[in-house]
Amino acid sequence: MANEHLRLPPHAPGLRIGLFGGSFNPAHDGHLLASLTALRRLQLDRIWWLVTPGNPLKDNARLPPLAERIHQAREVAGSARIDVTGIEARLRTRYTADTLRVLKRRCPGVRFVWIMGSDNLASFHRWNEWRAIARMMPIAVIDRPGSTHSAVASPAASWLSRWRVPESRAATLARTGPPAWTFLHGRRSPLSSTMLRRQAGHD
Repeated sequence: MANEHLRLPPHAPGLRIGLFGGSFNPAHDGHLLASLTALRRLQLDRIWWLVTPGNPLKDNARLPPLAERIHQAREVAGSARIDVTGIEARLRTRYTADTLRVLKRRCPGVRFVWIMGSDNLASFHRWNEWRAIARMMPIAVIDRPGSTHSAVASPAASWLSRWRVPESRAATLARTGPPAWTFLHGRRSPLSSTMLRRQAGHD
């Protein structure tokens, strides 16, 4: 893989950058729609798709090579203000919390926002150091079909409830000190990577 795939995307103090992590196996229009929603509603400058070498909560035995997933994700992202990177492979971080610590240290002054789908919020309490993640940077939850109610009723949402930023003030999230989070509703994509793999006969 070319080293450029493993580099930190361009950044500068004061920029508002969303971080959207995942296996992207494969990346699809649902990822793009969520990112465009976040860019607009949170008034972000860029979004970084952090293509992980492997999700600790998933079976990675049949995961396509990182370079292949990055190339495919860049095709999906197109010309949008999205940078696709495999930086976690270079950092050798296994868990999201560790990745975020390094990014905050290497990118001082950048206003990061962690972005996740509502299906991830439903299981967020199973993530390693999930409370530490919430204390490191604001979180934007993008509504996903079939997980709206389970996300809001989840243990993580209950713990985070006191720090919820109203959706009407979502544009202030990047400037709000953590813990802080908001739930963004809007047009939703029914696509999922799991569904696309099944349709292709890969699962």
